[in-house]
This record gives sequence, C-alpha cells and structure tokens, in this order.
Amino acid sequence: MAQQRMAVAEVQEHLPSMLAQDAQELAHQLQEHQRKTFPPMSQKSMRPFSPAEAAAFIGIGEGYLRQVALEGHGPEPLANGRRLYSVADIERIRHVLDEGNKAGKYVPHRRAGEKLQVVSVMNFKGGSGKTTTAAHLAQYVALRGYRTLAIDLDPQASLSALFGHQPELDVGENETLYGAIRYQNARPVSDIVRTTYIERLHIIPGNLELMEFEHETPRAMTAGTAETMFFARIGDVLADIEQFYDVVVIDCPPQLGFLTMSALCAATSVLITVHPQMLDVMSMSQFLSMTSELMAVVENAGGRTSYDWMRYLVTRFEPNDGPQSQMTGFMRAIFGNRMLQHAMLKSTAVSDAGVTKQTLYEVDRAQFTRGTYDRAMESLTAVNSEIEALLRGVWGRK
Repeated sequence: MAQQRMAVAEVQEHLPSMLAQDAQELAHQLQEHQRKTFPPMSQKSMRPFSPAEAAAFIGIGEGYLRQVALEGHGPEPLANGRRLYSVADIERIRHVLDEGNKAGKYVPHRRAGEKLQVVSVMNFKGGSGKTTTAAHLAQYVALRGYRTLAIDLDPQASLSALFGHQPELDVGENETLYGAIRYQNARPVSDIVRTTYIERLHIIPGNLELMEFEHETPRAMTAGTAETMFFARIGDVLADIEQFYDVVVIDCPPQLGFLTMSALCAATSVLITVHPQMLDVMSMSQFLSMTSELMAVVENAGGRTSYDWMRYLVTRFEPNDGPQSQMTGFMRAIFGNRMLQHAMLKSTAVSDAGVTKQTLYEVDRAQFTRGTYDRAMESLTAVNSEIEALLRGVWGRK
C-alpha cells in the first residue's frame, strides 16, 4: 500500500507550474497567430461600402446618394461604373448635405444642452455576447456619424483585440484606463485615447493591468488617501474629454468589482446582455440581486445610480430553438419594455468574423452565403438602430 501511495504521488503535477507553462506557450502561439494574421507593419482597415449601405448609414435614399455622387461629391466610379464608399467618403457627403442646414440633420453631433451619452454594456456571466455587442454598437454609431469613444474595461481585452490592439503586444504600462484612474501618478486620459481605422471612432484599450484597480482600491479606501471615491473616478476622467464625443461605449468586466461599479456610476444608460438559456438566466438573477445591493451601498456614499434608460438584450438567439423562445417570452413577461424589442441572432457570420478578429461591418459579404450574411446584418442593424433611437430620445430627437 505504501508503494502504491508513492506511485500516485509521483504522477501528481504541480498546478502553478503547469498553468505558468501553459500560459506562456498559449501567449506565444497567440502572438504568432497575430503576426500571421496581421503582420507587424500592417494595420486594420474598414472595407468600402456599397451604395445601399452608405445611404443607410447617412440616412438618405440610394437614389439621392447617386445624385450627390453625380454632382461630384462621391468617389470615382470603378471600371464597371459602380461606386464603393469609404468611411471618409460617407463623412464628407454628410457635411456636404448639411451645408446651410443649421439643424445638423446629417451630421448628428451633440448640440448645445445635449449631454454625453455613456452606455455601459455588462453581464456577470461570460459567453453572453457582451463584447461582440459593445464592438458592433460602437462601430455602428460611429458609422452613423456620432463621435464615439469605446472603452475596454475588461482585463481580458477582447474588445481591444477586435479593434486591432493586441493587449500583450500593443498596450503598454499605463496605456489602459487604469493609467488615468489610478490613485497615484495618474496621467491625462487624453494621452491614452487612440484613433482607429474608422473615422469618428476612438478607443481606450485594455489589458491585465486593469486588475490593479481592483487591488489598489481597498488599500486606498483603508488608508484614506483617495481624493476621489472609486465609483466617481471614471466619470471624472470622462468629464475631461466629453466635449470631443457624443457617445461612449464601455465594455465592462464580467464581474462585480470596483471597475464595474465605477463604470455604472459613469454611465447614463445600461445595456445588459443575456443568453436565453435557463442556466444563464438563473445566473443573471443572482447578478441582478448582487448589483442592486452593491449599487445601494454606492448610492448611500454619494454615487449616481439613476439612468436615462436600462435595457436587456437577448443575444445569440436561435428563433427555431423552442426552449430559447420560451425563455425569451418568460423574460419579456417579467421585464416588459425594459427588454429591447429586437434580439441579436446567433450567426456563423458573426462567429466566423471573430476568428480573424473582425466585426460583421468589416468582413466582405462575399465571404459568406448571401442569406447567412444578410440575416446577421439585418439583426445587427435592428438592434443597433433601436439603441440609437434610445440615445436620440434622450436628446429629444426623433
């Protein structure tokens, strides 16, 4: 028996060593994949859009766009006579159409008296489509002409990777939002903001450094050295740059920590993603209860906890899945108009695009069967346009 116990002990493996070795090898292979997919000198770019897509983003009919292009304000036609519109083309046409229009009908920037819109996208459980939702929402409102800032507050930094900023390679020390909200030696948030390959869309990337805020905050609270409470720090730094933006989209961490609480206090609206499966909804029930209790504590300490709107978004929805449809109906019966009318469909087009770290707006339609792409884009547009309507409603616009 003693020999058997020794034999068992000999085959045991040291968990910290195994995890460290696996993490190192995985990071190396991911970096190699990144270099092959996007070589060191390459940069991500946004594909050109068809006339129908460009007209939809501008908010005009395709015939009107054709007329504007014939007047010399569009791109040069290709050899086949067809025109494709870059993001810069779309932006230029917006300004052409708005010349002499005091209301700014086609350039939808904030006007006097309209406050910055900060949307915090959150969920406690992974796999709910939180980051995918945040990425597509940020790109959509930017393509619609709003000056947009995306903030990756998730230490896993998937949003940053989607936007071409590999956290292990491209994001250095104090180059995340932590650099601006840390309790000592904070840097101006304007130094951290980065441009992207989409005009009007900027990003503050993330990486594991964001976890430092979770570790530092208890020490600062215990020592009493923090000039500003943790829940006010994100809102304070956004106030320094709010004049440059119309919409801020925050991808929150999948946990109820100090970062999430600060993001909620900075937000003017909250979007909660949920996958319509029983286990996910049960998890969300606990998440909502814990969030309510923590936010009550924050409110008593002076934090802002009132919002222009809060909505639940059903994600990765399969209409032909009976249990999912039942669960969605179950939630609609409970939450009523706090549920977005449209759901984000589960689509191979979205997941396949994510393999190459792209969004649906970036990939070429020719890469997929037409029906698959069109269904995914129709769902995406329905969800994002509904959110845009909520944002405009806060400003008193139709």
